[in-house]
Amino acid sequence: MTTRIAIVQRPAKLLDLPASLELAAAHIAEAAGAGAELIVFPETWLTGYPGWAFAHAEWGSALARELYAELLAASPVLPGGIGQLTRAAAEHRVSVVIGLNERAHPAGGTLYNSLVTIGPSGEILNVHRKLTPTHAEKLVWAPGDAAGLRAVELPAGRVGGLICWEHWNPLARAAMHAEYEDIHVAVWPDMTEEHLTASRSYAFEGRCFVIAAGLLLREADLPERLREGYLAAIGDGLTAPPEGGYFGGGSAVIGPDGEWVLPPQHGVDRILYAELDTERRAGMHLDLDVAGHYARPELLRLQIDRSRPTGVEELRAPAPGSPGAARAAAVPGASSRPRTPEASGPVAVAAHGTPTAPSHDRGAQP
Repeated sequence: MTTRIAIVQRPAKLLDLPASLELAAAHIAEAAGAGAELIVFPETWLTGYPGWAFAHAEWGSALARELYAELLAASPVLPGGIGQLTRAAAEHRVSVVIGLNERAHPAGGTLYNSLVTIGPSGEILNVHRKLTPTHAEKLVWAPGDAAGLRAVELPAGRVGGLICWEHWNPLARAAMHAEYEDIHVAVWPDMTEEHLTASRSYAFEGRCFVIAAGLLLREADLPERLREGYLAAIGDGLTAPPEGGYFGGGSAVIGPDGEWVLPPQHGVDRILYAELDTERRAGMHLDLDVAGHYARPELLRLQIDRSRPTGVEELRAPAPGSPGAARAAAVPGASSRPRTPEASGPVAVAAHGTPTAPSHDRGAQP
């Protein structure tokens, strides 16, 4: 089966959700008009990679708090916060994978680096939250979970994805390889040689196509007050951005043999296209199927907790008139107790949950 994919290597509007949603919907319409079935946006295309955190991590930084508050206000709560995109996907009957800053609750103060998959009916099919923010990112994003470590069935094939340095997390890679992706989406802020190498290695290891999508962010796209922070994010001691900008794109597509289908496109401001013949994957598995005949499950096994945990859960109220009810009445808030997580190592055992988007925004429909 041959499918046409698109990578949106065009700058978004930092910290401006309405403008970025409008741009994204226009890009979806353009790519759909060019015949793309699957349209990919890079890491945190909505509402911008928080590069400022690398320069303003000191305790009590007034600028960091100001920028974090702006990012919170500009970050969508799912599902309704990206209704414009789900409607665009449904209107054009295309699938969309987009990186964004996800606000966990409309009144809350927590953000995730998330990768959202939207099907051609406009339904949000998967939300993957980056497992571990990297370096100064920990100041901005909370650690994610494994609820979104899965592939979903789309007209283009089985599609999954990981975010940035998750491609150097061996267990995360193993989890996704066991999903037998036809197409893997690897989203990055910038596209260094190391990032391209990781993308190519993933394609070879998983015997799948990899769409490696990098952000395009030039000096003109970045407000002046943010430029110092972004210089710190891309290199030590820089006094000016590289020739291609703060983030120079570099998006590419790799085949299941690890070779280029579309070589890296640095400094290009446009939507990129590629044709993928997903039937190529079958023959490549003769040599290597890391989740199948090349695995040794009797020796090495991976167990995954696919639940989406919360720090507070409602417990069953005690029966009226019971001693427990009397005690609860004397303790404000006693009906809600914090969940006590069980201690576990790097490989956890737990029940499987459903990786759907949390529905905090009751008033808006995707």
